[in-house]
Amino acid sequence: MSKAFQFKQFKIEQDKCAMKIGTDGVLLGAWASLENQPFSILDIGAGTGVIALMLAQRSFSELIDALEIEENAYEQCVDNFENSDWGDRLFCYHAALDEFAEEMEGETYDLIISNPPFYDENFTSTEENRNLARFTEALPFEDLVKYSAQLLAEKGKFCTIIPHKNEEELIQLASKEKLFPQKITRVRGHKNSPIKRSLLQFGFEQTTLETSELIIEIDRHVYTEDYKNLVKDFYLKM
Repeated sequence: MSKAFQFKQFKIEQDKCAMKIGTDGVLLGAWASLENQPFSILDIGAGTGVIALMLAQRSFSELIDALEIEENAYEQCVDNFENSDWGDRLFCYHAALDEFAEEMEGETYDLIISNPPFYDENFTSTEENRNLARFTEALPFEDLVKYSAQLLAEKGKFCTIIPHKNEEELIQLASKEKLFPQKITRVRGHKNSPIKRSLLQFGFEQTTLETSELIIEIDRHVYTEDYKNLVKDFYLKM
């Protein structure tokens, strides 16, 4: 049985991937700013490739690279890229972030994006590849920030989504790399639930910080206008 996920302009096969399509990745792919019209984009920890594909749909970027260390996910990401309308602009590398950064030798990206693995207290799994995809040890925030700063163009943007409880930690780590928060959107499931995620944009330029809040649902499967407006170009039923 196919576990494919159909978006409006592309399809994601995800049967080989430990981490399936989830709200976090789609939120990030829809939220990341393209106002500086990036020529080159890097997606760190690509998984199925969904974020890179969303950015290919949203932008005219000529170079969209993805990085995936887990072999099955890497193979699936490559297939998903090749089966899309933007295969000529998308390329996935099977490598760890530190190796990749070392090999790039001064080359930089205008936009770096990552939905990094993180540890969720409510999550348990005996599958090693699922744990690898999910738990922060596979890509510590410190490494993510350090190498993103190394690979980011002078006027580039680095965008990520993390648990809200780690927001201050990430901002502190970024400041050590001379990366400043420029935009933060905090996400709640519904208006009475606690903030669960933080969407963050960093850059080397210190600007006035823009902050906002996004509420996903009014009721079960009844979505807010803000959420629908954000993801309507992707989900079939929005």
